[in-house]
Amino acid sequence: MSGGLLEHFSHIVAVLLMVAGLHVVMARGNLIKKLVGLSIFQTSVYLLYIAPGKLIGGTAPILAPEYALYSNPLPHVLILTAIVVGVATLALGLALAVRIREAYGTIEEDEITAADNAVQDAEGAKP
Repeated sequence: MSGGLLEHFSHIVAVLLMVAGLHVVMARGNLIKKLVGLSIFQTSVYLLYIAPGKLIGGTAPILAPEYALYSNPLPHVLILTAIVVGVATLALGLALAVRIREAYGTIEEDEITAADNAVQDAEGAKP
């Protein structure tokens, strides 16, 4: 039984990270905490894709008579691209959080919603 769990250790860790990241995104009202949760979720996806890309005993795909088992480099290349996109997305999210903080004076989701609702109610009350 434990051999089966060890064989799927990377998948179990990926799922736990995915659940933790999703929980942080959904349960927290702070925008920075939501961005951290998204980063954790992205990391779990990276792990999920990279884990099967490496074969034990496999080598880089260089054709030579002494090698018979090759590791697929495509998942690693795709994840490298995804990491760059993830960092850019996180930077954009942080920049938006700064602008929201300047506009509303807070980064708490419920306070921002309350401020928007107050503005809409004030505009609706005008003759």
